[in-house]
Amino acid sequence: MDASLIYQNLAVLAAFLLLYSLIAGRFESRLINGPLLFLLVGGVLGDGGLGLLSLNIDGEGLKLLAELALVIVLFNDAANTNWQVLLANRQLPVRLLLIGLPLTLLAGTLFGRLLFPELPLLEVAILATILAPTDAALGKAVVSNPAVPAPVREGLNQESGLNDGICVPVLLLLLALIAPTEQHAGTATLAVTLLLEEIGIGMLVAFVLSTLTIRLLRLSYLNGWQLPLWRQLTMPGLALLCFALAQTLGGSGFIAAFVGGLLIGHRLGEHKHAWMDSCEGYGDLLSVVIWMVFGAIMVPLLPTLLHWQFWLYGAASLTVLRMVPVWLSLLGTGQSPELKLFIGWFGPRGLASIVFAVMVLQHQPALTGQHPVIATVLCTIILSVILHGVSANPWVRRLRP
Repeated sequence: MDASLIYQNLAVLAAFLLLYSLIAGRFESRLINGPLLFLLVGGVLGDGGLGLLSLNIDGEGLKLLAELALVIVLFNDAANTNWQVLLANRQLPVRLLLIGLPLTLLAGTLFGRLLFPELPLLEVAILATILAPTDAALGKAVVSNPAVPAPVREGLNQESGLNDGICVPVLLLLLALIAPTEQHAGTATLAVTLLLEEIGIGMLVAFVLSTLTIRLLRLSYLNGWQLPLWRQLTMPGLALLCFALAQTLGGSGFIAAFVGGLLIGHRLGEHKHAWMDSCEGYGDLLSVVIWMVFGAIMVPLLPTLLHWQFWLYGAASLTVLRMVPVWLSLLGTGQSPELKLFIGWFGPRGLASIVFAVMVLQHQPALTGQHPVIATVLCTIILSVILHGVSANPWVRRLRP
């Protein structure tokens, strides 16, 4: 990319960040908020609009941006968990993950089989898996709003933090099964091994690094080695280290980042907010960039998405394919019908689905139905950013006492 074009892109992004930082309060409580605004601005400024934001980012670059944003957001949300509320209401995230998530995967696969009969069953299952994880960043307007009952906030936060890490081994298994038939021996063993490795290594890395970090923080404090200027990099550094080390060792970096955030937040106790402010800022910055980039990339691709099956599956994925499994998983919990619908609806799709989609694009051998799978994912993410962004604040206001 030409140097002048790089500086132009940087100027456009910086100008928007400056302007939005001054007027964010006018949008965060309105219908058009956060990621939806960033997506729209990226689309307007990109090559499909005014051409001021001219990006030449390949799949690996987009995946890296989305991974970094997702890791920081997961770590920060986990660190800010209210443990007292979570432990008192732990059945909500447990039910969502152990009952709601498998039912969502099954429902997505069955509906995809009906809608895309030409696709192999494995590829339909891959589509359902890509769209099963919910996005903590897109759900921030809900999980951080005190008007939402605390158990619901913590439940949605824990679900969005763990379901993408759980879906990684499922996706890797399905991609492995795309290989020739003679390589499928020991499928059950492969599935168990992937699940244990991804989750086990991720949790082990999180425990070791969070424990070591706490000890180093105490040593640094006792010896007066800390400086306010550099302290703001401690938690983002730990988040990225948890992710990168777990990925290097063959585990789930997303599980490592989320569990690491849970542990460090619990151990820091009342002092955690002094350490987490900068981490939240970095997460917000990366979220702005990724959604603007996504918007700029998406607009030129819109003509390839004009098939009713893509949008119908996207609409179903955000509604019945999630809301019915969530409703079933919450039977017997005493939640009101409106709260069950609320929890089912606010399962936005975003960064994790982008990362998974790029993983599928880079996989060899390629899927026979790669275009309909990826196009459906893109349509679902677009619908999610718009519909969840528009509905978040009005529905939250209904819950306000």
